[in-house]
Amino acid sequence: MPASGDAASRRRQTRLRREYLYRKSLEGKEKAAYEQKRVIREALASGKPLPTEVRASYDKLQKQIDAEDITTDTPRSHIDNEYGDAGLLEPRVCVTTSRDPSSRLKQFSKEVKLLIPNSTRINRGNNRVDELIESCRQSEFTDVVVVQETRGEPDGLVVCHLPLGPTAYFSINNAVMRHDLDPPAAPMSEAYPHIILNNFHSELGKRVGNILKCLFPVPRPDTKRVVTFSNDNDFISFRHHMYSKPTHDSVTLHEVGPRFELRLYQIRLGTMDQKEADNEYVLRPYQNTAKKRKMLG
Repeated sequence: MPASGDAASRRRQTRLRREYLYRKSLEGKEKAAYEQKRVIREALASGKPLPTEVRASYDKLQKQIDAEDITTDTPRSHIDNEYGDAGLLEPRVCVTTSRDPSSRLKQFSKEVKLLIPNSTRINRGNNRVDELIESCRQSEFTDVVVVQETRGEPDGLVVCHLPLGPTAYFSINNAVMRHDLDPPAAPMSEAYPHIILNNFHSELGKRVGNILKCLFPVPRPDTKRVVTFSNDNDFISFRHHMYSKPTHDSVTLHEVGPRFELRLYQIRLGTMDQKEADNEYVLRPYQNTAKKRKMLG
């Protein structure tokens, strides 16, 4: 029975992947049709004659234009489908480490687990990446977060969205654990936090901000917990605070921790175990000039 269940799961993942690739292949045609409909709308609104290139397809496209509403009058891509249920279903995040983690990396992963609501920390053991991803799919996790290290210092963070991606790879710098904060960290709250995304204005920045914020569920309006991702020259500063209002016109911040900086270096259109997945973004050495550095802002 378990063998048949695994086979059914593999068939389902194959079907989902095939549907995803098919939708992606249609994007070029849909974008061309959208441009034609946009030209027709503008011509009709201004009372000008239709351009020559859209007259042959006017009768067919006019029916589509009349049937459109606010959700269908703009083109949608595979990126919209990846996080189509964001805000409707609460995310379930699996937090794990690279193989043979040090005690410091284990502590860091525990703090990441406490940081993200509805998350579960598991021991990696000797599991391969494909075994880890398949197990998380069967357990219906929405995301996998893997923390990595070099010589006992956390230096990598991988955020993999399930079931079909994307996967974002970050480097970690200046990681400070909760017990290393001065003054000491405030108690860790379990309330769903407000998310502050600062200076994510470019298309890539919006993409990265969406990947990060979708790790967290929708908070209550009155929660006093705040998680901040602040971009400065493509370095993302992470801060975690609780706030209180001693009086009606003052606010006091209490840092909860941990504290670290992230640097995006790759986004792949697939999960961690898919070696053939396309690269959506890769950090290149020639981008390190002052003029080209600000990719997220």
